This record gives sequence, structure tokens and C-alpha cells, in this order.
Amino acid sequence: MPKQNRVNPEGELIANSTRGALMGNRGCLHDDNQRIVRSSARDAWVTCLTSFKDRKRIVMQPGHYTELFFLDEATALAAGHRPCATCRRERYAVFLKAWNAANSNGNVVGVKDVDAQLKRERNAYARKEGTVLPALPTGAMFKHIPSGNFYLVRGKRAVQWTFEGYGVGVDLSSLSGPFIVLTPNSTLRAMLQGYEPDLHPSAL
Repeated sequence: MPKQNRVNPEGELIANSTRGALMGNRGCLHDDNQRIVRSSARDAWVTCLTSFKDRKRIVMQPGHYTELFFLDEATALAAGHRPCATCRRERYAVFLKAWNAANSNGNVVGVKDVDAQLKRERNAYARKEGTVLPALPTGAMFKHIPSGNFYLVRGKRAVQWTFEGYGVGVDLSSLSGPFIVLTPNSTLRAMLQGYEPDLHPSAL
């Protein structure tokens, strides 16, 4: 039976058997019976490599952080995560530089400030429903309310997200709202400053 540790673009934890390209960490979210009992146990939500320095883990071990899995980095960013400073050090540095350039008004801030901002933007009340989809960079994600589908932006097209990969693209102009932009605003601004999330091969 699949564990409830796959993350969709809204940040929900879903039981699904596909693994995904990246792992993630929000702290220990499960009990001793591997049941999810909370959605977060820390402010820092990170994305990690699925393999790092031959480290071995038992998934959902009691008392240890809950291993989460994402289709790709665009999914993780939409859910409100950022790159890990340990196993994804290079990507973390690029993200932090772009995030600061876009969000700190010239005052360099540390990762704790980034985590605090992302925590505020993950709040459901911060995700506004709108009838018109704003201009979004490639790699951003949104929810199409009429269908309930999640989409990845690829230029002027949108490709539907699933746990297994992305589907056929459609013109963004062909979709009528309302919509909810899922990727946090500060992350969107970092993307506009040059941070390009890694995408699942099916999106390419």
C-alpha cells in the first residue's frame, strides 16, 4: 500500500505509488504507525536529492523526519519548498541569490527570513483566486478551478500535471478562469530574476 508522502502542487500529502525526482522535508509528520498527523513540523520546507553520499534511510521511521517526494522541482516550489542547503548546495545558492535580488530591496537577508516569508505565502489565505491568469514565468504552476487540474507554465502554453508526469500542452489563452496561482509570489519573483526550476522530462 503506498505511503501518504507524495506532494501535489498545492502542498497536500497524497498516497501514491510513484516516487518522483526529488525528496523533501518538513520535519516529522507521521506517527509510529506511519500515519500522517500534521502537514508541517518546521518553518523550513526543503527539497533534497533522492540519493546523497550513499546515505540510507528507512522511509517514515518513527521519530525521524517524513520523507516526501515530488514529481520535480517546479512541483516542490509551487508547494512552498526551497532547495536544501546541504545536498543541493549549488541550487540553494542560486535560489537564495535570485530570491534576494527579487525580494529584499537591496538588503541581503538570510535563509530564515526566506523560510518565514514562504511560510506566510503557503497560507491558503495568501493564495488568491482570480478570474484572469497573470503573466507567469516558465516553471510556475497554477490550479484551474473549473476542472480542478494543476498546470505548469511553459512559455505561452500550459501542461497538465499528474503524479506520473505532464500531459499534452494547451494554449494558456484557451483556459478560462477562475484560477489560483500556486507558486509563492516571492518564488515567482526569484524565477523572474533567473532561477529556473528543474522540470520532469515529460514537460520538455
